[in-house]
Amino acid sequence: MKIRVQSIHFTADVKLLDFIQKKADKLDLFFDQIISGEVYLKLENTDVEENKITEIKLLIPGNDLFAKEQCKTFEEATDKAVESLKRQLDKRKEKLRSHVSNL
Repeated sequence: MKIRVQSIHFTADVKLLDFIQKKADKLDLFFDQIISGEVYLKLENTDVEENKITEIKLLIPGNDLFAKEQCKTFEEATDKAVESLKRQLDKRKEKLRSHVSNL
């Protein structure tokens, strides 16, 4: 799956980009109709330790899926966002199955 990563207010290192790509590739195992994905990494200027935000948008036929997480590290936020997208993909697949079986 093709992933486009944008880092806002900082420059992401290659290690982080590889980590995100590896996590996103696992989503293909759950749903094979993913067209592409967009990942936005944001650094908030706050005193709070959890100032790293990861937003992931998956483009799939029909509706797009979106997940946003805020954590201490981008890796942790990416993990949580990917887990959220897995649940959304499972719901989407179940919905498609029930629709097809009702025909």
